[in-house]
Amino acid sequence: MLRIKAFQGLRPTPDVAHLVACVPYDVVDRKEAAALAEGNPCSLLHVDRAEIDLPPETDPYSPEVYERARENFRALQGDGILVRERAPCVYLYRQQMGGHSQTGVAALCHIDDYERDIIKKHEKTRKDKEDDRMRLIDTISADTGPVFLTYRDDAGIQAFVKERAADPALFDFAAPDGIRHTVWRVEDEPASLFGNVPAAYVADGHHRTASAVRVGRERRAKNPNHTGMENYNWFLAVLFPANELKILPYNRTVRDLNGRDAAQFLDAVRADFEVRENVSPEPPGPGEVAMYLDKKWRGLSWERDARADPVSRLDVSVLQNRLLAPLLGVDDPRTSKRIDFIGGIRGTRELEQRVDDGRDAVAFSLYPTTVSQLMEIADAGQIMPPKSTWFEPKLRSGLFIHTLD
Repeated sequence: MLRIKAFQGLRPTPDVAHLVACVPYDVVDRKEAAALAEGNPCSLLHVDRAEIDLPPETDPYSPEVYERARENFRALQGDGILVRERAPCVYLYRQQMGGHSQTGVAALCHIDDYERDIIKKHEKTRKDKEDDRMRLIDTISADTGPVFLTYRDDAGIQAFVKERAADPALFDFAAPDGIRHTVWRVEDEPASLFGNVPAAYVADGHHRTASAVRVGRERRAKNPNHTGMENYNWFLAVLFPANELKILPYNRTVRDLNGRDAAQFLDAVRADFEVRENVSPEPPGPGEVAMYLDKKWRGLSWERDARADPVSRLDVSVLQNRLLAPLLGVDDPRTSKRIDFIGGIRGTRELEQRVDDGRDAVAFSLYPTTVSQLMEIADAGQIMPPKSTWFEPKLRSGLFIHTLD
């Protein structure tokens, strides 16, 4: 069964929590991170993306960046912005985006559960991205950004969350993007809380998880008295019930039509898809993709194969295998420079603009992958195609931090 653990970590004082909290490091580039942190020395982006405090030409993976992160992290503690908890605890973390609300349990999970596939994965990771987060975690000896985990609904956990969320909150603020973040502190020992949960699933944060596991392995190897319970054996996560999650589509645009003009491309698409004219930019359900070309939205549908494996049945897989690769020449979406992935939070208008202004030739709007599809694929030990899910809202980093020492 899944293990969780309370921890005596660092957190902001309530008066500055809204200033410390920041978006995950990997949803913004350097320019965007610098703009978000400008004029705010409390922002944890000065730790998670410390290159923003160095000259623009600085290599973001250079030793100077990780050293600056350590300096900035120590300064936040020395200035009383981040304080040590008085006792081990877990947290409840609620996010509200418009009419949507989700509440998770923030706690530590064990790296052995990840390696034994009790915490299940559905994405491949890139070594260069793992290396970056591993160096940061090891240099500052802390997890600053929680991993987003989900689990199949459990009545006991839901009752626990409902009861404790009636208490006064530790933090409660609306971020600049309008998303409300509320955190409760719970000192009760929750070790048995997830005792009936056989598995959790990485929803968002595969690289953060893999990096934390690598740090733990290395520290084990250096510790002759290793017991398996040292802080470095655990990583920071927020666990949400599956029924509360909101997945948005991960849409695609492609730079060119691979040597065809629009009419030729449409003829090629019609050879393998049913094409309907003047459809909504958002597909009404699975088994259909909306395509934007020459200022028109067209619906693409296909006969579904009930015998296909869980990955092959995904809309993103059908689009990739039957259109993007054979017609547009996007053989490997992980490495191709001709394809872009647009998170559903940006809406379909972003797709239209990119095609209308000539940046791209064609755009594809997809129906969101479901949590049950994600779990089915992870349970089968399979890997989802890249950029299959966009979870929203994103977890804020800096509201609670796990230290490894």
